[in-house]
Amino acid sequence: MYAFGVIWLALGKNSSLAPLIVNHSQTMTLTEISQFFQSASVVIASLFAIYGFDAWRREHIGKRQIELAEEVLALFYQARDAIEQIRSPFGFGGEGSSRKPQENEKPEQKQALDQAYVLIERYGHHSELFSKLHSLRYRFMAQVSVEAAAPFDALNRIVNELIICAHKMARLSTTPEWSLRTPEAEQKHRDELLKVHDIYYGTGGDDDPITPKVQRVVDDIERTCRAIIESKGTLYALFNIRFFKRG
Repeated sequence: MYAFGVIWLALGKNSSLAPLIVNHSQTMTLTEISQFFQSASVVIASLFAIYGFDAWRREHIGKRQIELAEEVLALFYQARDAIEQIRSPFGFGGEGSSRKPQENEKPEQKQALDQAYVLIERYGHHSELFSKLHSLRYRFMAQVSVEAAAPFDALNRIVNELIICAHKMARLSTTPEWSLRTPEAEQKHRDELLKVHDIYYGTGGDDDPITPKVQRVVDDIERTCRAIIESKGTLYALFNIRFFKRG
């Protein structure tokens, strides 16, 4: 506001600019030319003052917001990779064995339940990452906006869907055959198991029920964070437009 005030005072007090605007045919004297350039120099200096102030604001006031956006974006990238690892159909010997078995479990039941528990076990290896993201959600809401924090909630729903899927896998894979008394019941059981299997391990194609949702979440947070990091829409960005892309 100070800079704009200087511009207004410069233009308002300098009466030599009036004949320039009203009547272009009038001859300018050396004094008028000198006063014109003095006024122009004030305008240019004011613009540079605005530019300098905006740069200072980005450097000091906006520094925390930019750092937060960088951290959040990096963590979302890590979360995307973590979910891919959690759902990987490739396993290692002994995975799922950290599950505490129930009493009187039969060997085939234990094997099925341990297998279903692998996803939860893998999630535990990345729990610190997801906990950190959840804690940053509140800072993001405070420093950016509540609406911009929507990807945090979307990612949390995806993680919950995977955990619920693991529990469903455990239940369906240990359902006794004798309880499926009709062909319809058997077909329903197979359909549910296939659906859970696709969520648990993925399909590897465009019809995957999880991967596209994760990518949309990352794309959404990336747009928000990139805008903050690059400070789009500020005068600083206007003065630093890249007219030619680097090859």
